[in-house]
Amino acid sequence: MMKIQQISVFLENRKGQLAEITHLLAENGVDLRAISIAETTDYGLARMIVDDSAKASSILLEQGNILSLNPVWVIRVPDRPAGLSELLMQLADNDVDIEYMYSLFAHKGEYAYMVIQTSNEEALNKALDGSDFKVIGMEELGLK
Repeated sequence: MMKIQQISVFLENRKGQLAEITHLLAENGVDLRAISIAETTDYGLARMIVDDSAKASSILLEQGNILSLNPVWVIRVPDRPAGLSELLMQLADNDVDIEYMYSLFAHKGEYAYMVIQTSNEEALNKALDGSDFKVIGMEELGLK
């Protein structure tokens, strides 16, 4: 199954930190395709899908940011009422534990795209096999 590289950047809990990171990427021509922010009392975590993860990682590391690259799956979901619910029910019925999930900015035609992280790739494959839900690769999303 095709995986996409996600960049997870650790953020200080201070005003403007996220703005600085997104501005740095924009200045260098990196296009954000998705972002999810999680916060604790001590730090924040920005999970991002970008059009060029190698370039973005290099730029962020050069500026002293702490980050990791993690493989995730992007699943095409019908963009209609119950589309996401049907996917989640199918995953639950096949014992797929979703560690976290967020959506891509882009929609194409009648589809939306969900970024999913799970530690059980085998169960994910089983859950999606023969279904209308499709894992999307980098090329289809215009990623490098």
